[in-house]
Amino acid sequence: MKQLILALCVWMFGAVAALAQDRVWIQIEAQPNLREAENALRNYANVLPDVAGFQINARWYSIALGPYDRADAELRLARLRVQGVIPTDSYLAEPARFVRQFWPIGANDLDPARGVITAQNTPTPAVEPVAETNETPAELVVPDETPQQARAAENALSRDEKRLLQTALAAEGFYNSTIDGLFGRGTRASMSAWQAANGFEETGILTTVQRAALIQSYNSILDGLGLVQTTDFEAGISMKMPMEQIALKEYEPPFAHYEATGSEGISMSLISQGGSRARFQGLFNVLQTLDVVPTQGPRELGRNVFTITGIDATRHTTIEVRYEEGVMKGFMLVWPANDEKRLRRVLQEMRTSFQALPGALDPAIAVPDENQSIDLLAGLEIRQPQLEATGFFIDAAGTVLTATETLGSCERISLGDGVDADVVFADADLGLAMLRPRQAIAPIDYATFQAAVPRLRGEVAAAGFSYGGDLGAPTLTLGTIADLRGLDGEDTMKRLELLAEPGDSGGPVFDLGGAVLGLLRPAPEAAGQILPQNVRFALDTDTIRNRLAAEGVAIREVSVPARMDPVEIAALADDITVLVQCW
Repeated sequence: MKQLILALCVWMFGAVAALAQDRVWIQIEAQPNLREAENALRNYANVLPDVAGFQINARWYSIALGPYDRADAELRLARLRVQGVIPTDSYLAEPARFVRQFWPIGANDLDPARGVITAQNTPTPAVEPVAETNETPAELVVPDETPQQARAAENALSRDEKRLLQTALAAEGFYNSTIDGLFGRGTRASMSAWQAANGFEETGILTTVQRAALIQSYNSILDGLGLVQTTDFEAGISMKMPMEQIALKEYEPPFAHYEATGSEGISMSLISQGGSRARFQGLFNVLQTLDVVPTQGPRELGRNVFTITGIDATRHTTIEVRYEEGVMKGFMLVWPANDEKRLRRVLQEMRTSFQALPGALDPAIAVPDENQSIDLLAGLEIRQPQLEATGFFIDAAGTVLTATETLGSCERISLGDGVDADVVFADADLGLAMLRPRQAIAPIDYATFQAAVPRLRGEVAAAGFSYGGDLGAPTLTLGTIADLRGLDGEDTMKRLELLAEPGDSGGPVFDLGGAVLGLLRPAPEAAGQILPQNVRFALDTDTIRNRLAAEGVAIREVSVPARMDPVEIAALADDITVLVQCW
């Protein structure tokens, strides 16, 4: 007897579980507070049966239809969309999405024992219905329209509905022309291609059922994101955001940070800040230094808008900011890599729904704490270079010489304030590299090389960014010429007595007249020997001149030693020396 009771319990539990798995709702809307949700529910209840209201989380309330058997729900969803009774972005929602039911009052449709609503027990809606069956979609036979009927139904569509169809065809990869709501030859060809790919007759005219299937496919890509219009009153921004994957974490002006809460690793920040156009351009530059923004990807700075795209093996970061009437507002979305189709759709929804409200984030909203760091920008980690060293300008076009060791295994090289540069050549034998900026640079001054033979034991000064970019300017280190050759007698080198830091490598070595005697090489590594700390070497002027001549580059030279005040040399070094960063 006990075994029989146990078997019945197991059977009943399995039956209820199976029933719960098949029960779904059609989510048609979400509202940020209970009052707005109840108002929306009353409006829908005047037109549709089966309307229910559920709390999703602490802030959001869902308006849904159901519960239905999954197959029945899919058919109802398509039909109600076509009839225009529910929003086109409505989708199927699982019971686990809902926390509790608040409409109808006293109802508990989340109880799996209550069953589902079927075609037989559903009241007739206030719109003209399409005939329903209880067959599964695999066996469902829906009388489709003739091309003439499809054309007539198509003519009844609004311009926006036609644009939506073109947008859906584009998202599915069948249409690549203007979204204008005009069905010309290109649109018809894309419809035929979509029909062929989905097993329909290639007529170039979508029937009502086909249009519903296309729009359902277009919207299904957003399932699980909870893409809803969200208003952040502190930031003064309203837009569609994937609220099932993110949640507000904190305000760190100019950001409102929304951290990842779902398994997909999606996160985003709203950007809201007042300021001048110069500050707008500065924001464009500083956002590119964030660690969350990969270095690869296009960047575009316009007068009133900028966009930044960063892509690597793990993430795709998109930043869009607009400047209007002294306020800059936008967003930064961090998306997992290799999910481009869904990302394109989400960005489209975010852009079209974006609204800039009055006001901007108050800088005083952030409270300083002990975790402040120069390596953080408003709570986000700043990207750090692999290597930082020194280079110097050799012409008015901003061409730079540096040491080959400066380049490391770089994906990207930047000069000074972040101007990207390309390697013209890197001569490993000499340890000499030449860089050319990708955009125009007008240095205040550039190097003049000393052609005369320097005096042994003569004083020199090496300029370099000893501590990377932390000090914002090069430091000057004094020393002497210990030998006109290297340790092994190389006439390409001069041996110096000079205490320099690793960051000084690649910088200029001046005589006391401000002429460049050579390029400072990194500290030597002698096999089996430990050299004194003050032993350094400089690649000499003759070697530099000859190597550059092979590239068709001439240098500026003097042959008469002069003398300058150390303060003047320091000012000259500031003009011609540049920070080189390897990323």
